[in-house]
Amino acid sequence: MSKVAILTDSSSAIRQAEAKELGVYVLPMPFFINEQTLYEDIDLTQETFYEHLGEGVDVSTSMPAVGQLTECWDNLLQDYDEVVYIPMSSGLSSSCETAMAISMQDEYEEKVFVVNNQRVSVTQKQSVFDAMKLVEQGKTAAEIKKILEDQKFESSIYIMVDTLYYLKKGGRITPAAAALGTLLKLKPVLQIQGEKLDAFAKARTVKQAKSIMLEAIAKDLEERFHDSHADEMQLCIAYTKDLEAAEQFKQELLERFPGKDIMMDPLSLNVACHIGPGALAVAIARRL
Repeated sequence: MSKVAILTDSSSAIRQAEAKELGVYVLPMPFFINEQTLYEDIDLTQETFYEHLGEGVDVSTSMPAVGQLTECWDNLLQDYDEVVYIPMSSGLSSSCETAMAISMQDEYEEKVFVVNNQRVSVTQKQSVFDAMKLVEQGKTAAEIKKILEDQKFESSIYIMVDTLYYLKKGGRITPAAAALGTLLKLKPVLQIQGEKLDAFAKARTVKQAKSIMLEAIAKDLEERFHDSHADEMQLCIAYTKDLEAAEQFKQELLERFPGKDIMMDPLSLNVACHIGPGALAVAIARRL
């Protein structure tokens, strides 16, 4: 039986310390801050990141360098026969497509299997948990890749952003739309379902935005995933910076869906960079 390593990137919200406990590996995503390259959860912490944003420092993200990625694969292949790599959705970053192209090279073909299952953050983390379970079941890397990709549309994320500034900065919305939204004090709700980050609804208050997200999750459970299989669905909460608000939202989610197991993590920094502090997200993903 092949010895299979599970590798993801820090977009999954899996910290380096947690990865060691789980027995998986996390490739840190790079950031450019004050002309320095820093790596998430290596020399760039959540606290330092938000300090930089608060000070108005220009923070930008990048995909892992090819050399960094191949060095990681090479190191893992010294101890494992195969590697399953679960990067963030190809619809949100070019890093997935780059990794897929590199995995076709002779030295990695049939050894490194890149999963393109359109997930990010807490839903990507659930894919890592599923991959771990499949390894325990004796599945090969190729089998794990196929199973995870067959479920790529079996998840949804709804995100309320507190400010439109970062979406405008990243070119996701026009300056005029951002100015109008700020003037009207809108709390946009965005959706990630499949490849894209799309507008889903507009709310005037945080309370209304949370209600919209809860209704969307309830509708997904009933119509997309069917209540008869509700026990297969993992509910998740993600947030940027404000843990207290996330804890409160978790209680509201438990009141709406009593008895559900809810996973909660801060959003990865490369996602937070594009939506800013004060965001709340609720997600649902089918789990093995």
